[in-house]
Parts: sequence; structure tokens; C-alpha cells
Amino acid sequence: MFNVRVYGIMINEQKQVLVSDEYIRGGYYTKFPGGGLEFGEGTIECVIREWQEELNQQVEVVEHIYTTDFFQISAFDNKTQIISIYYLVNPLSPFTAKLLDRPFNFIIPEGVTEVEGARWINWEEFSAEAVTLPIDKVVADLVKARY
Repeated sequence: MFNVRVYGIMINEQKQVLVSDEYIRGGYYTKFPGGGLEFGEGTIECVIREWQEELNQQVEVVEHIYTTDFFQISAFDNKTQIISIYYLVNPLSPFTAKLLDRPFNFIIPEGVTEVEGARWINWEEFSAEAVTLPIDKVVADLVKARY
């Protein structure tokens, strides 16, 4: 079984990288904004839809950054292989998403299993250590080397 995930990397004019801090099923994760590919959808359509849904942000895809080239089991079900695709994205509308001022600075209501919030990480502080998931760590290193 495969799970295809599609993510967008945004770097602003201040050379900051946008990440999403998420509480998912009892765990805390810092990852890139994006999510699961839906049946009948292309990967570029997916990243555009995910940014609209999660951040109310219109984006354009600038270039492909990376597609997973190693085996990665899902952190959530331990039986699904994850394939992640990453694109560099630029905003097409003003950035208006509510931002966190520090990691995981949100309230988790009773009975809620997923909460998320976005924040910018300064370039000097951005690295593989700034994100949680194994594939994101590979991509963070690529982004630091390339941009």
C-alpha cells in the first residue's frame, strides 16, 4: 500500500522558510505544508489545493525539488509506504494565514486529534533538525544547499 504526499516549500523575501507545526494523533510534528494526493488529482493540483485548504493561500509551483527515492514506512500506521513529492512554491495572493510565534503555540481542545499552525523559520535556524519527518529532513538539507 502506498501513500503519496505532496508538499510546498515557500521561502519569503526575508529568507525564512514556512513550516507547519502539527499535533496528530498524540504526536507533535514540524513539517512542510501539504498533504495527501487524492484519487484523480495531479501532484501540482494537490499542492495548490493543500495550500488553499490549510493556509488559505493561493500559490504557484515554481519547480520540483525532490521525490522520495528511498523506502519510508508511515509513522502513523507502520504498514504503508510513503512517497513524498516536494515543490518550491511562490505566493499568488497576500500571505494572510495566522502565524504561530513559537513552535506548537496552540491549544488542543479536548477530544481533538489534529491541530496545526504555520510559522516562519529564519534561514540561519532552518536545517534538517528543524523538521520532524525523515523525508522532510532530506529535503531541508537539499533546500539549504540549493537556495
